[in-house]
Amino acid sequence: MTALRGPQSEIADIARQARELLGLVRESRWPGFEPAAPRSAPRPPEVPVRKTAGPTRPTAAPTPALREEPCPWSSLEEITLAVSTCTKCPLHATRTQTVPGEGSATARLLFVGEAPGAEEDRLGRPFVGAAGQLLDKMIGAMGLARDRVFIANVLKCRPPGNRDPLEHEVAACIPYLRGQIALIKPEVICSLGRHASHALLERKDSLGKLRGRFFEYRGTPLMPTFHPSYLLRTPADKNSAWKDLQQVMKRLGLPLPEQHPPTEENNR
Repeated sequence: MTALRGPQSEIADIARQARELLGLVRESRWPGFEPAAPRSAPRPPEVPVRKTAGPTRPTAAPTPALREEPCPWSSLEEITLAVSTCTKCPLHATRTQTVPGEGSATARLLFVGEAPGAEEDRLGRPFVGAAGQLLDKMIGAMGLARDRVFIANVLKCRPPGNRDPLEHEVAACIPYLRGQIALIKPEVICSLGRHASHALLERKDSLGKLRGRFFEYRGTPLMPTFHPSYLLRTPADKNSAWKDLQQVMKRLGLPLPEQHPPTEENNR
């Protein structure tokens, strides 16, 4: 008589048969037994690039990063007020008046000198002495008027005895000039003399190497030329200064007048 088998015996038989079948699969190395490697996403078909005939544009040289700074003032009047109360360098103790600058708030052309002189310190206006009279003639020769340009200096206070600006004085005062340039947004800047050119361009080349060609001040073309006070002492260089101003006129799209530059006789 055959003994009855329980459910547990049947389960054990099924498990044994499964192990035997698995062993047969391993021995025969049936295809598909080894786990398949993960399939990568299909690559999109390559689209051929169509070349067009024509000249190849040269690759532009990288533009150096400009040291743009936010302007802390919202108007030229605010800068004038800040200058009038400035005590950031010792020049405030010897000044008669501050000389912030003057001209059109929408000027296309901005002139920058180095510092006020005795007459400027007395009147509180830039370029009003003998050098200022010559600058007015230079501006007039360009077909412009003084009130259509903006005139400023690197220093807003007169150095004693009209000495050259010192580095710490320039460092303390030049933020005012930078603010004026940022607010006016002139199309061209003309730096008058070595000190103004050095302060704006942050380089120490001689003026003879700088003048006569355009540089860039934070995205704005800048032409260095002779200071009017130098031209009063060295009238032979007035023709060179006139050539510099003619380049400025061309950059501004102004017509070139058929006349000679201001002469020494015109300044007397």
